[in-house]
Amino acid sequence: MSVLVDEETRVVVQGITGGEGKFHTEQMLDYGTNVVAGAVPGKGGQNVAGVPVYDTVGEAAREENANAAVVFVPPAFAADACFEALDAPVDLVVAITEGIPTQDMSRVYRKLQETDTHLVGPNCPGVITPGVAKLGILPGNIFSSGNVGLVSRSGTLTYQVVDNLTERGLGQTTAIGIGGDPIIGTDFVDTLELFEADPDTHAIVMCGEIGGEDEEEAARYIGQNMDTPVVGFIAGRTAPPGKRMGHAGAIVSGSGTGTAQSKIDALENAGTPVGDTPEEVADHIADIV
Repeated sequence: MSVLVDEETRVVVQGITGGEGKFHTEQMLDYGTNVVAGAVPGKGGQNVAGVPVYDTVGEAAREENANAAVVFVPPAFAADACFEALDAPVDLVVAITEGIPTQDMSRVYRKLQETDTHLVGPNCPGVITPGVAKLGILPGNIFSSGNVGLVSRSGTLTYQVVDNLTERGLGQTTAIGIGGDPIIGTDFVDTLELFEADPDTHAIVMCGEIGGEDEEEAARYIGQNMDTPVVGFIAGRTAPPGKRMGHAGAIVSGSGTGTAQSKIDALENAGTPVGDTPEEVADHIADIV
């Protein structure tokens, strides 16, 4: 099995006529993803990589039975694209766009609470169920099918950990890049709950980083609710307080929470081993499955 993405996922690409949208649509199609439509206001009737384009996500959902959307829309308009997908409605929205204003995302987040839609991102690499479908910019060739679920705030860390897992013959059920912005739609607890309910996911890798308290909250959830074993990794151990390290959300406030050590301590106190390197993470998983 898998979570969020499977054989029934029918994708509409928002921003398909742009350079990034067209390129990654072709990559998703090559991987085998069922991309059934594009959606760009005023571009309805066009065709990109053999995919019909509609003016709205709602129209694409009606005409092509699309049930998932991937957002390749510039930051200034990406929040409106998310609203459009939520109104369509579709079951899953994957927002790849980086740099969406936090105020815009706060409005999207409020709207999200009124729906049953899963929003992954923004500023994320996407979601992949190996051998089935990928939604986003993930390099499909490093993933393999198996029994390890993965959730990460960092796209690069996702690739590093997955490469180490695959080299050891440890395939993945689904990998989810939740994004590194201060406001995201799907957090660690949401994804852990999904993996816990999936009988084919026998172990989970959770890759976090400095900033915020999502990892500490996830640690509490793991300790109280999870039977599936989790292995952690926390990036940013040497980051100085007050300095943003890459992602908009990767900043330590100086309050004592949000540091790499506070997250590592929380996870280890919940019985979750934390690898010092991606290689050590794979070693821990190999001992479990």
